[in-house]
Amino acid sequence: VQLQAYGGGLVQAGGSLRLSCAASGSTSRMGWFRQAPGKEREFVAAIKWSGRHTYYENALKGRFTISGDNAKRTVYLQMNSLKPEDTAIYFCAASVRNYITSTTYNDAYYDYWGQGTEVTVSS
Repeated sequence: VQLQAYGGGLVQAGGSLRLSCAASGSTSRMGWFRQAPGKEREFVAAIKWSGRHTYYENALKGRFTISGDNAKRTVYLQMNSLKPEDTAIYFCAASVRNYITSTTYNDAYYDYWGQGTEVTVSS
């Protein structure tokens, strides 16, 4: 499965961006992680297609919204009220196996990764 992410860019603080990621094959869930300069990669949000359950990093809930269309094999991340600390490379990831829910937040349980799209939020 190949993942193609796009939609990153430069935005002023308080602005919005929408990231998209398209998968070339079937997946059980898709998610977003991000990695800021000098920091480890962290979970952002994910959607499990069965039941369309969504999961968020608690600190981002309310500002970020994940959605998707399994038929189109595409997931979106709507990011509002962006802050300079949201600056990072955002990676799309997908699982093809049906891992248990607790693995949702762990990047080790995602089987495929996109190339990353850069988001820069200026103050």
